[in-house]
Amino acid sequence: MATDLTSKEELAQQLRELDITNWDDVLLHVKNIPYGRNSNREDLSLVLKENKGSCSSKHAFLKEIASQNNIPNVQLIIGIYKMKESNTKIGTILSENTIYYIPEAHCYLNINGERLDYTTGSSNFEKIKNDLLEEIEIEPYQVGEFKIKYHQDFIKKWLSDSNATITFDQLWAVREQCIAYLSI
Repeated sequence: MATDLTSKEELAQQLRELDITNWDDVLLHVKNIPYGRNSNREDLSLVLKENKGSCSSKHAFLKEIASQNNIPNVQLIIGIYKMKESNTKIGTILSENTIYYIPEAHCYLNINGERLDYTTGSSNFEKIKNDLLEEIEIEPYQVGEFKIKYHQDFIKKWLSDSNATITFDQLWAVREQCIAYLSI
């Protein structure tokens, strides 16, 4: 049985205006919203207002809804994984730049011990599970500056540890091309 949304907070009100009244329907709705960066990472209401979201905004929105409605055992996770052409739909951008993978920060939920990805209708955590390098639990407000800094610091350390010849700025530019490709 699906858990009803009982919160009087703004996000739950927005959902009710869309005739979404329970947790299962929220999960389905968010998964089916198009992928795309919101105009402001900090404003979770934009997931519904702009009808799009990234892995960060969608999962932060879901975690916030879970918290506001006392839905237990929902954790917001940043996982750093090896983003490769074989596990992420990024075309041939990496191979064109002679890069095998880029450590990518990806947000998803851990619900009752199961990792679940609601980024897109076709998202499936199993695609990246074996390429996971690190995971941390965060709060919804941390999907902005904290996530960016955490991700960039991870990449800088990874580049240093691997004695890479590519610079951070070069690698980040290739990463941005990959993210833009995902939005097409």
